[in-house]
Amino acid sequence: MLTLLKLLQDGHFHSGEALGAALGVSRSAVWKQLQHLEAELNLPIYKVRGRGYRLQGPLSLLDCDALNKEGSPWLHQVCDSLDSTNAEVMRRLASGDAPPFAVIAERQTEGRGRRGRRWVSPYAQNLYYSLALRIDGGARQLEGLSLVVGLAVLSTLRSFGLAAAGLKWPNDLLINNRKIAGILLELVGDPADICHVVVGIGVNVNMQLSPEEIDQPWTSMQSESGVLVDRNLLVARLSACLQDYLGRHQREGFSALREEWEAGHLWQGRMVNLIAGVHQIQGRVIGIDATGAVRLNVDGEERAFSGGELSLRLSDDS
Repeated sequence: MLTLLKLLQDGHFHSGEALGAALGVSRSAVWKQLQHLEAELNLPIYKVRGRGYRLQGPLSLLDCDALNKEGSPWLHQVCDSLDSTNAEVMRRLASGDAPPFAVIAERQTEGRGRRGRRWVSPYAQNLYYSLALRIDGGARQLEGLSLVVGLAVLSTLRSFGLAAAGLKWPNDLLINNRKIAGILLELVGDPADICHVVVGIGVNVNMQLSPEEIDQPWTSMQSESGVLVDRNLLVARLSACLQDYLGRHQREGFSALREEWEAGHLWQGRMVNLIAGVHQIQGRVIGIDATGAVRLNVDGEERAFSGGELSLRLSDDS
């Protein structure tokens, strides 16, 4: 089935006879595989008499060999389908795989974001990427880490010409108030000693879903640029940016990157509601502190907030 998908990924029409010859099977066997593609991967197949078959649009499939060519900062392990890439990294760490390594999937069946929210993960359209890191030296090495990852993702997006992309504290990236990427960090082990961090990154790349299928405003790289994005190139650039920013964070600490992060924050100076469970605090964003906590002016008093269950929303009067 994957061989057939590679033949169709250009988005052009291919006759059943040509597909059968390339696969070494009958035209009826080709038809059965096409039906399976539609049902299993939710990929619409257009059928036109006299022209053959094509996908709804071209795909950019991941290529494990291309990703692991010489110069790659770490091994990339490409999977066809996973529950989630973060969960797979945790399983591999538990079985003894040594970080750093990255796991990427064509799709996720149980993709998730912060606070347990579902991350929609259609086949071969987006980037589902998780990186395993070993952290030595205790919890101080974790300060601002998710924000540093955000800077790496932002740099990657802007390298594709998406100049309007920006950060939203703590773990989202937006374009025109529509989400294009999110980050989820999960800790394994003892944060006071040696531990592992799983850096999960989701990017909307070539997604073709209708807006109603996602419960928040979203956009994609293809929607913003107007062209199909090469996901292998995206992975290569993201890994290189991650290596750069994570290295700087390790050498210099988060304080050295604080000013750059604030420059990329879309909501600097804006009135926001800080949401913590059922509680809300209204204030104006001042910036972040040396640990990555958000600094708000609340009724004339500066206060700093951090924590995995916090989120920001723009106030109506911002």
